[in-house]
Amino acid sequence: MSRSNRKALLAALAPVALALSFGVGSASADTYDFTLNVSNLASPPYTGPYVAVDVNRTSPTTATITFTSLTNGGYIYLMGDGSSAAVNVNATSWTLGAITGSNSQTGFTPGPYSNGGSGNADGFGSFNQAINSFDGFTHSSTQISFGLTDTSGTWASAANVLTPNAAGNIAAAHIFACATACNAANGAAATGFASVVPIPAAAWLFGSGLIGLIGIARRKLAA
Repeated sequence: MSRSNRKALLAALAPVALALSFGVGSASADTYDFTLNVSNLASPPYTGPYVAVDVNRTSPTTATITFTSLTNGGYIYLMGDGSSAAVNVNATSWTLGAITGSNSQTGFTPGPYSNGGSGNADGFGSFNQAINSFDGFTHSSTQISFGLTDTSGTWASAANVLTPNAAGNIAAAHIFACATACNAANGAAATGFASVVPIPAAAWLFGSGLIGLIGIARRKLAA
């Protein structure tokens, strides 16, 4: 392949590999961010993304995970009840740290929160770490944060803290759709679960292959 053709191939492959590598979220430094963008609510009018998730690896064995409600289509998506926030932790054993939360809307009393252990998020499979909130809509939250400590190994990066469950999902939330501006006295318009669309394993493999081709092309160009 000529030098000009190799340059054209490199330019064509780079954006495709980038899209595949960061399709679920984005990683920089020791944080990994993504959104829960698919739900079992009737949609429309309940359009996503519904919840933003931030994974902050604070050391090789500790991480803080924060779920934050998003507003779309005239609705804010509050988190509450059983499996208010759920993740699939990439560890054999871990401890759950302090759980904190808040609600920026009117008339709510968020929490109290508790360790829900493992549990099923309807339609999205079972997650090995759920956070429960007392009762239902009036105790829902717009933000829930909790710490994890890996007691069985280490996490190489923030993106390594969570792993897909049997259904291919890494996180989910029990959500209440509430028309903005939201008031607890008005009640929820709908309730359900939201999760993140997983990228099929074949796509990850394809992306890895493209990245490998880019590396080879760059080495040839440098030669």
